[in-house]
Amino acid sequence: MKKRSYVGVLSAVLAASMALTGCAGNSSGGSNASGGQSQPAPGNSGGGTTEGGLIKIATQSPLSGSNSAIGDAIKTGAGYALEKRKEEFKALGFDLQLFPQDDQGDPKIGVSNAEMLISDPDVYGVVGHYNTGVAIPSSVKYDEGKLVMVSPANTGVKLTEEGKKTVHRICARDDAQGPKAALYAKTTLGVKTAYIIHDKTAYGQGLSDQVKMQFEKDGVQILGFEGITQGEKDYSAVLNQVTVKNPDIIFFGGLYPEGGILIKQAREKGFKGYFMGGDGLDSSDMIKIAGNAVEGVVFTSVAGDVTQTEEGKKWAEEYKKATNKPLETYSVYGFDSMNVILNGVLEAAKANGGKKPTREQVLDAVHKTKDFQGQFTKVTFDEKGDNTNADVFIYKFAKDKSIFVGKAE
Repeated sequence: MKKRSYVGVLSAVLAASMALTGCAGNSSGGSNASGGQSQPAPGNSGGGTTEGGLIKIATQSPLSGSNSAIGDAIKTGAGYALEKRKEEFKALGFDLQLFPQDDQGDPKIGVSNAEMLISDPDVYGVVGHYNTGVAIPSSVKYDEGKLVMVSPANTGVKLTEEGKKTVHRICARDDAQGPKAALYAKTTLGVKTAYIIHDKTAYGQGLSDQVKMQFEKDGVQILGFEGITQGEKDYSAVLNQVTVKNPDIIFFGGLYPEGGILIKQAREKGFKGYFMGGDGLDSSDMIKIAGNAVEGVVFTSVAGDVTQTEEGKKWAEEYKKATNKPLETYSVYGFDSMNVILNGVLEAAKANGGKKPTREQVLDAVHKTKDFQGQFTKVTFDEKGDNTNADVFIYKFAKDKSIFVGKAE
């Protein structure tokens, strides 16, 4: 995948612009979203009125709790992108900083963090979230503060259907992922009966609803549709029903902590059929939780495998060396989401004569993103904030890793 040279060209344009205008050292002094003056957040110098100014890009993802493996991958991927661009922004007079937040996969904490972020005039964008149930209420606050959000992972349809201009995502939606998962199960795996389990979350139930509709459309018999509670350790009640009905496939709409337990306990009860889920199963921790039972588990993901190209393999090695962290599928989507925001900041600064832009200027620039080539995915946002280039992919677990199968058709 060949990278575009757009940013390098833009940097040269910006540098020339500031040299001519002589205003690289001046800004509007920490303007808020409406263009008025905001008080500086504690610990900074008034929004950076000299040398371009301080620009913070936040991440919001679970950095503690059961979803922290992927939450940290999103933060690390975004942080890696930012670190690679710091000198570029410094040359333009801006102090670029990562501002990571732990939303703990909890809507209340996500909203509280979002309120803090919009109150800080130096925060210009958010990479996040992982959980759709956290992203939706948090996006209300981002919209109030005109703070642009670019999600690497949220698939819930509702997120971009509420008409908030601040909300964007580079990944596909549930109404693309669910039907393609069901079609793969029907046409490739040859299933005729299914038992659907979900975790009662906006993500899990939303994805399961889409799978159910496609199964019914294609004539796959639904033998059960049940919700479980996140955090429990024994799912015997629902799995006993599964064992009795003996479906060809269990489809699970939920995340890897519960998914790992479900497949392990299902195999212990003698279930021999397929086990499939969505991108919520996409974590190396799934292997640790499920043990040998993970082998053969199929999942769809809205994130592709960056290592499928030589350039991607090189990037993956550089990422692991620089971060000392394992490469998760969403690492590169955190990376690409951050670069979409940083590209928007550069566009906005250019439009603002090289000075520190307002949040609204950054929001407008990000919203107009078209044909931006990230490390993995190309990004063009439609009016709702969805990426018109988003795809769905198929993976399968071996004993010790997940294997990329291909693009879902």
